Amino acid sequence: MSAVAAFFYLFSAVAVASAFMVVVSRNPVYSVLFLILAFVNAAGLFLLMGAEFLAMILVVVYVGAVAVLFLFVVMMLDVDFSELRQGFINYLPVGAMVGIALLVEIVLVVGTWTISPDLIRAPAPGAATAAAISNTEAIGQVLYTRYIYFFQAAGLILLVAMIGAIVLTLRERPGVKRQDIGAQVARTKATAMEVRKVASGAGLEG
Repeated sequence: MSAVAAFFYLFSAVAVASAFMVVVSRNPVYSVLFLILAFVNAAGLFLLMGAEFLAMILVVVYVGAVAVLFLFVVMMLDVDFSELRQGFINYLPVGAMVGIALLVEIVLVVGTWTISPDLIRAPAPGAATAAAISNTEAIGQVLYTRYIYFFQAAGLILLVAMIGAIVLTLRERPGVKRQDIGAQVARTKATAMEVRKVASGAGLEG
């Protein structure tokens, strides 16, 4: 067995085991930690395939931002997970349908690869060939030329989603001092200063 095959089996086994533990763990904090482990091993599989850009994106974006943020949210919020699990039976048929659909897709992909491996390995029309450029440069050339409008649309959707999340979670709390930029800019000498005459030997009352 070569070193590449050994690392492939190692990363695959740990990734599958971590994904299984994400589902069966009762503690949500443990689930997030196993999810991070699954992401790291998936990045190792990308490295074995020569897709170093996707591997780094998986680690930086999903592990460094999404998973860690979710971990902090789970740890900081007092979420009653027993109450959330009460309606599990009601959503079981929908979850079963989604699981069956995913299972059919996996069977189709594995079956197609078993019957005709060249069909999956064949490069798509217009795909970047393995020339002297790295896969990062190839992805950039395709993303910022052929799919530039879709890329910009995705960024716009994410921007709208971020603004919507801020607006929905913004709450006005009484007793909190807030900065009013307009009132500060519109200040005049009469509103900003107060001149008081103090008698000799007397002080100002607080």
